[in-house]
Amino acid sequence: MQAVGLKTWQWNNAVKTVLLLAGFPVLLVILSFAVTALFVADQAPSFAIGVRRSLSALPHATLVAIVISAVWFAIAWFAHQKIIDLVTGAKPTTRAAEPKLWNLLENLCISRGFTMPSLRIIETDAMNAFASGLTRERYAVTVTRGLMRNLDDAELEAVLAHELTHIRNGDARLAVVAAVFAGILSLIPEIFLRSMRFGRISRRSSSRSRSGGGGGGALAIVAIVLILLVWALAIALRFALSRNREYLADAGAVELTKNPDAMISALRKIEGRSLLPEVPDQVRAMFLDDQKNSKGGYLLATHPPIGKRIEALVQHAGGRDPGPIAVLAPAGDALPAASPWEAAAPAKGPWG
Repeated sequence: MQAVGLKTWQWNNAVKTVLLLAGFPVLLVILSFAVTALFVADQAPSFAIGVRRSLSALPHATLVAIVISAVWFAIAWFAHQKIIDLVTGAKPTTRAAEPKLWNLLENLCISRGFTMPSLRIIETDAMNAFASGLTRERYAVTVTRGLMRNLDDAELEAVLAHELTHIRNGDARLAVVAAVFAGILSLIPEIFLRSMRFGRISRRSSSRSRSGGGGGGALAIVAIVLILLVWALAIALRFALSRNREYLADAGAVELTKNPDAMISALRKIEGRSLLPEVPDQVRAMFLDDQKNSKGGYLLATHPPIGKRIEALVQHAGGRDPGPIAVLAPAGDALPAASPWEAAAPAKGPWG
């Protein structure tokens, strides 16, 4: 892949990322207005007066939203990896427990002067991987056991290089930040959708409309529509951030390994075998492939289809596509026997 093309790709993605991230504070202000309007509507004698009262209270509501966001970020900053490990079942590993995996990652880091991230494994026969972390000292690369069992050394190295590219480009940090933003913007809509209070507000709005207070009822309806719209847009923005980064990470893997065929064959083996259904959507958006949310239409897809990613590698990196590849252990089947390398490895420690 030509350096000029890769650099241009990086710059284009950086611009898109800035534009997408700029949408989050805008949505936070809109959400603050909608929540304020929802409470003002119950006492507003008319729609216009309700809007004016909501706008006058908006600075205070936005300040409260910013404080809540800051607390949320503080929790994410100090506990994000523990939370991710908890919801994915990932456990740290060591060189003694997984020498091949450790050495592949360490060699990639040494070759480019990267700081070695911590290494984690999810004990599942699904085939996936992801990078996470907010600071250089706290980055982590996580892979599944199914990925380790079914990929050869070159393919596994390509996947690790893909995740290192996410770290190098700031994607791992961005994914955590985007997930936090989406969580903040989704909290209020989920409360209104899942609680009885949402129903009471709707009933009060309908009652006001019938009793002549149509202005307040209309304001409440507008507020609810805005809340649901913010929820949908927050999810779409988070998905778009993930999509825009996967092509670049595939290109970075080729740049690190000089082996586009390995990245292509790894993607072919992963295709249709990456699903971890118990993992939340916010975390699956960080994965190498999100089988569940790659087919929901462009706006609701966290990742480009694997076929599109392979086409880009063939076109821009000169790779060869072997077509669909059968593997020893499709997701849901029993894992194959350990390889000779794994059989010779020392017994796993308490974190293995």
